Amino acid sequence: MHAAGRHLLLIIALLVAPGLALPARAGTTVAVGGALQDGTAEVWQRLAALVQAAPGGRDCYHVITMASAEPDAAAARVVANLARFGARGLHLRVGPRIAGSDAGDARWADELRRCHGVYMSGGAQARLVDTLRPGGRPTPLLRALQALWAEGGVVAGSSAGTAVLSAVMFRDAPDPLAVMKGRLREGQEWDHGFALLPAGVIVDQHAVRRGRIARLLPLLQAQGNAPGGTLGVAVEENSAAVFTPGSLEVLGGGGVLLVQPGQRTSHPGGAFGVQGATLHWLESGDRFDLATRRVLPSPARRAGTLLKPLSPTHDGYRRGAWYYADMLGDGVIVTAMKRLVDGDQRQLQGLAFSGHPAGAAPADDPDPDLAFEWTLRLDAATQAWLVTSPEGYTVEGVKLDIVPVRLQRPLFKPLASDEGRR
Repeated sequence: MHAAGRHLLLIIALLVAPGLALPARAGTTVAVGGALQDGTAEVWQRLAALVQAAPGGRDCYHVITMASAEPDAAAARVVANLARFGARGLHLRVGPRIAGSDAGDARWADELRRCHGVYMSGGAQARLVDTLRPGGRPTPLLRALQALWAEGGVVAGSSAGTAVLSAVMFRDAPDPLAVMKGRLREGQEWDHGFALLPAGVIVDQHAVRRGRIARLLPLLQAQGNAPGGTLGVAVEENSAAVFTPGSLEVLGGGGVLLVQPGQRTSHPGGAFGVQGATLHWLESGDRFDLATRRVLPSPARRAGTLLKPLSPTHDGYRRGAWYYADMLGDGVIVTAMKRLVDGDQRQLQGLAFSGHPAGAAPADDPDPDLAFEWTLRLDAATQAWLVTSPEGYTVEGVKLDIVPVRLQRPLFKPLASDEGRR
């Protein structure tokens, strides 16, 4: 078959089989968790370096900002940050908020091929999906984007631009608890993304700060037929996960929570439960082998303290049992993992619930009194690497069980006057 025919078949395969394994020449994907600061130099510098060696004058990024409410302003910021590190950014001025542009025009596909990289900004991911694949039919621009990546190019996204990188993505699911309660509908909470990642990998953004592991786990379970299983990559704000064939590297000021889904348990009404999910927490410089599912700590972490929390010689710094009243609070899941591996307990527990007073829950809450108890526990394979200045942890192999429970109403009552005198 001639080269053009092979090229066409590759594009078709990407479109009809979103969970397809990586093509042999698959490029680099950079998933930024959103809120990337101008001063986070290691992320911007890596983005610049990825295109600077491109041949034929293609050492640039086309910046796509159709997800943004202010596309020109969003593009200007990205272009300026790339320029600080010697990379060119060219705004591809197409999208629903740019007058006179038609994303279905084939000329945009020709324009895209001028650069070795594409950067998709944040905003509303539905705009990206609905503009580049209206009615489920890919535009020439989307096909060109997928072909660029399949042939070794660089595709980067931030926030909404990260959401669309997966073959399966969150379209609009702002309430993670509602997803755990069973609200997970195709075309509403989840949709089909652009398949620019390895098979079975689902990314989520703003992930730790907003407790989005609660929505990621049910989606991973629902998509559990991927070859080799599924893997959730929850990228925190001001951080990036850099995918190259076979591995993932973490950059930035936060980190990445990796989730292997475990065994779903059955409960009345379709409420979510899981036994034996596996969690890893990686920070800047750490890597993850996508084939072996093993954590590869950075040299700095390997030079620090190795924690083996089930070892007889382990002397945990954080003492005593602990219960978390809001497992989905800002950063709580990672804080709990760190406490567990550097403590003297074999497990820690917490609760996730809506907290609305009886009768005051939103009308669309599937079950206001439904809550979930989370148990983080140690396993024989659990280990961590600690550095103390500044403090940082790399954590491998914490187990997670989730069981749906029923809230008691009222959750509390005022302290009686006679109790206050005791």
